[in-house]
Amino acid sequence: MKQSDRENQWAEWMRAAMAGDASAYHHFLSSVTPHLRSMAKRRCDQFGAPSGDAEDVVQEVLLAIHLKRGTWDPQRPIGPWLTVIVRNKLIDSLRRRGRHVHVPIDDVIATLEADAQTDTTERMDTETMLARLKDPQRDIVRSISLNGAGIRETAERLMMSEGAVRVALHRALKALAMIYRSEAK
Repeated sequence: MKQSDRENQWAEWMRAAMAGDASAYHHFLSSVTPHLRSMAKRRCDQFGAPSGDAEDVVQEVLLAIHLKRGTWDPQRPIGPWLTVIVRNKLIDSLRRRGRHVHVPIDDVIATLEADAQTDTTERMDTETMLARLKDPQRDIVRSISLNGAGIRETAERLMMSEGAVRVALHRALKALAMIYRSEAK
């Protein structure tokens, strides 16, 4: 069966399903699922997602079809509508998963070793710049940017919310950039 014929059949079944024909809806879902699975696997490969995620994407697509079938315009082809749903569900899956790369520490340990001796003038310049910030901003920049503490740890130590620490850090870094630019002129 050609793709256009297949999509026309799917569209007929979906129109009948939207009119209340449960058997047509069953035929539609049974017929479209292998195509969705193939499309999801192809997209997972294309975007570097594990092939095991494809089945999860298919299940989410089937649920979205069920919940959003009223959004399909029966006067339009059904194939592009299905393609958009697969694409969106794959994007959702990638966002949830994040792009994590796991590298064994032994493979990169040589690049992580820092020179223990920091230039004294560089340290003095940093302290001079930090001295120009307001008190909580200075503590936040020192804690996060220089000492390597996290937002949560800094927020707990300073008894602030994490959001307030993020805002203060952003403003402090912006102020430091302005100070640096004005002195560089």
